[in-house]
Amino acid sequence: MTTTTNQAFELREPRVPDDYAQMAEVLTVCHPDWPVSAADLEREDMSRDPSMFHTRVLAEQGGKVVGVAGFSHDDRSFEEWRYWGGVNVHPDARRQGIGAALYDELMRRATARGARELRAGSSDQPNDAAGRAFLENRGFVQAWERYESRLDTRTLEPARLDALLAGVQDSGVQLKSLTELAADPDRDRKLWELDWLLFQDVPMGTAFTKKTQEQWVKEELDDPRLAPELSFVAVRPGADDPMTGDYVGYSTLGRSEPGVYFIGMTGVLRQERGRGIARALKAAAMRALQGAGGGVIKTFNDPPNVAMLAMNAALGFERTATRYRYELTLDGDPT
Repeated sequence: MTTTTNQAFELREPRVPDDYAQMAEVLTVCHPDWPVSAADLEREDMSRDPSMFHTRVLAEQGGKVVGVAGFSHDDRSFEEWRYWGGVNVHPDARRQGIGAALYDELMRRATARGARELRAGSSDQPNDAAGRAFLENRGFVQAWERYESRLDTRTLEPARLDALLAGVQDSGVQLKSLTELAADPDRDRKLWELDWLLFQDVPMGTAFTKKTQEQWVKEELDDPRLAPELSFVAVRPGADDPMTGDYVGYSTLGRSEPGVYFIGMTGVLRQERGRGIARALKAAAMRALQGAGGGVIKTFNDPPNVAMLAMNAALGFERTATRYRYELTLDGDPT
């Protein structure tokens, strides 16, 4: 890359691991509801699928990293020509052309690769207003919405959660945490297959790509943010599906920051739906979190997923934000 200098800042390649701490600082101040650490960024780089393209560029001003930008293949909806990325500039360094310079460099790289579609995320929150305008001014359009909702488990009546759990357990389904299932030698494979089946029913307006078991385990089960003691699997003893065995549903909780958790996946096999299992899986996580001192849970759902939205509302989740997937279509001609 040719270094670009614009008065008080320059663009350069990352120097890792030395830059991780400053990169994390920029990303966290830009997205305070999803803080990241240097360790998070290093693990992300180490666990990334090596078959997927990834690039990153930094903006430095006065010897300090003030901008982080990059894009990668969209590994959940892979096409060789489709990428997901973003531009992040520290609020103290904005309105100096840094974001535009980072974006232009990303576009140069994307064009050189023959990219045909770029994706980026934003939300309707006030701190994202500048980011939405930045994308829209460059031709990105809103292609999809996701609703974010939150619930504080300290406001829930334990007896109500216990009743939800008892109803499912009386039907023969057992709810076991990932920690309790650690001794199952086939746990990871069954969860990998279950996750793939469930994800295909998530209405996210895109076609999904199945990851290898090794990659999925590395990104999901080995993620240090995962709380295995708060993540539950619905087990039906005697079931013997060739792909999922006796696992018929599951729900995971991860930690986004102290006292705040997020639901990664909640789903139940089609033949097991309508029996209150998904609700009980969430109730099990809430009950376990209450036992650990309580906390806030964030969940994300798509507008077509009417049943899950209604379930979450009944459990006490309240809508807090709308998150957008922006898309930009390119001609894909690297010349």
